[in-house]
Amino acid sequence: MSNVAQFRAVTTSDRFSYRHINVEAVTPIIGAEISGVDLRQPISPEVAADIQKALHDWRVVFFRDQDISNDQLKAFGRAFGPLTPAHPISEGMEEHPEIWERTVDEYRTRRSKNEASPPGREPPRDFKGWHIDITFVANPNRYSILHGVEIPPYGGDTLFANLIAAYEGLSAPIRSLLDGLQAVHRVSSYDSAGSKPRRDGRSTGPFVSLHPLVRVHPETGENLLFLNPGTISHIVGLKEPESKALLDLLFYEVTRPEYQVRFHWRPKSLVVWDNQAVAHAGPIDYSHFDLPRAVRRITVAGDLPRGADGFISQPLEGELFNVLG
Repeated sequence: MSNVAQFRAVTTSDRFSYRHINVEAVTPIIGAEISGVDLRQPISPEVAADIQKALHDWRVVFFRDQDISNDQLKAFGRAFGPLTPAHPISEGMEEHPEIWERTVDEYRTRRSKNEASPPGREPPRDFKGWHIDITFVANPNRYSILHGVEIPPYGGDTLFANLIAAYEGLSAPIRSLLDGLQAVHRVSSYDSAGSKPRRDGRSTGPFVSLHPLVRVHPETGENLLFLNPGTISHIVGLKEPESKALLDLLFYEVTRPEYQVRFHWRPKSLVVWDNQAVAHAGPIDYSHFDLPRAVRRITVAGDLPRGADGFISQPLEGELFNVLG
């Protein structure tokens, strides 16, 4: 039995077995709610290991009623590894450079500009907003952690998609084709336009990276579609019409409803997702309500992705995502 097959056999039988946390599945394929953990207190290595197992089993996990400070948020994130700066381009909070705060006004401004596509690439309207965090750098983050600071009573939901399930849902000939392909990821134009100098002096871009189209999950050995509609410009080695047709097919596949979970925020909710295996889409109903919404994100540092054919991601332009500790 292969290592991947052994892992699947274990997680199939052991998916609901956790020693230190309570886990309740939200859908059969992605998403689970964790209870029995108070993040105001430092979590033990055993609890951290259970949460990480839940991330491998369910890809994204949800916590409710976590009234935590910025320092407590960062302490929780560091249980899974060193933290990165808030973003390679945008500044974090002045006293907390690891934390990136997002408001509904920023979503509205970004989307209204209609500039969410990489240069030369305009994904179909249905896929706008879907992305993996920060793939325009060669070493995108491992985990993303988002805390609901100010949440409206309705609206502002976030969607998550299982990229491992999307890959496994493809036919064998298509998987074989994709396993040896790479794609160029570029920073989105709305991020690079008019960016201010950073306090830490690091470059604000542009960023361009070359990634495998099929990534091997570094912790489970599973193959997944490493596909980011927000940053991919083209597939290397294909003619433009071929690249566009294949990307359109894959964008459709990764955003199919059967691979998704939809999370409804409540005040002080907290979400952790495996950015190595999950795409997500932020609020899509921002134009229909005029209510405040603010969330704060931290990111755990990641490694250079490795493809199914052994290809290792490469920076083509711009710095790697650095670590703050």
